[in-house]
Amino acid sequence: MDLSPIQKDILITLITLYHQSSHSIKGEEIADVLKRNPGTVRNQMQALKALGLVDGVPGPKGGYSPTARAYKELNLADLEHQSEVPIFRDGEKVKGVRVSEIGFTTLCHPDLCHAMVKIIGSVKLFKVGEMLSIGPTPVNKLLIRGEVFGMDENQQALMISISEMISLPKQAIKHYMSTPLLTLPLSATLRDAVHLFNTHHIHGAPVMEDGNLAGIVTLSDIARALDQGQTLDAPVSGVMTTDVIEAPSSIRLYELVGRFKEREIGRLIVVEGGKPVGIVTQTDIIRVFPSL
Repeated sequence: MDLSPIQKDILITLITLYHQSSHSIKGEEIADVLKRNPGTVRNQMQALKALGLVDGVPGPKGGYSPTARAYKELNLADLEHQSEVPIFRDGEKVKGVRVSEIGFTTLCHPDLCHAMVKIIGSVKLFKVGEMLSIGPTPVNKLLIRGEVFGMDENQQALMISISEMISLPKQAIKHYMSTPLLTLPLSATLRDAVHLFNTHHIHGAPVMEDGNLAGIVTLSDIARALDQGQTLDAPVSGVMTTDVIEAPSSIRLYELVGRFKEREIGRLIVVEGGKPVGIVTQTDIIRVFPSL
């Protein structure tokens, strides 16, 4: 079956959006992704329906969904079993596009690192000179950042000049956390906290009560309290943060990066069975991800 370039673009975009949202896709959504006139997309959809490649879903929440024949026509029969590898531009995920293959074309060159990135979607959504982030990939958690320097419409591929490549560690945070966990009792004073921090060269510690986590106190908390006129004999319970961010020891380290940025925190407590067992700080993450 010979499909026109625009029909292929529309069909691939429909399939990609359909798998990202798991519901029928409106023609306007496809037109928005492809920067096409909605009327043009609707006309082409009628042709694709006649070819048995698209099903129409009626109703206000309706739209279009791809048929099994569409997957076969585009050699995408196993798409539903594949993990999604996204592309980001200016920090925003590019809709209607996913990576299917990354091939390094200058692997042995001493000065250049280029890659051919084959995509499911339209290369027309990109421009030469744009900076993109790709990944992470499902197995090796590879993250690539680079500039588009060319496009191949026949292979639906982007040529990327890679400026940065990171393999995110897959091990759980229990392999990176600091142990044994140094804690303070709820009855401790600021003086006790300062002594603990100076002795062990740390900047924060959880506060415990009857074996349970009651809060966390940091050097910044103590400095703020002293600046407000409190003395070193004041209890840590009055300056500690009670809204402590926790994470299970089984979570992978790269999944925590977003939490540090979102909550603007410097450390979080690692728990097992509801009990604190360790601590992970921004310093621990920077040690593993020096480029962040």
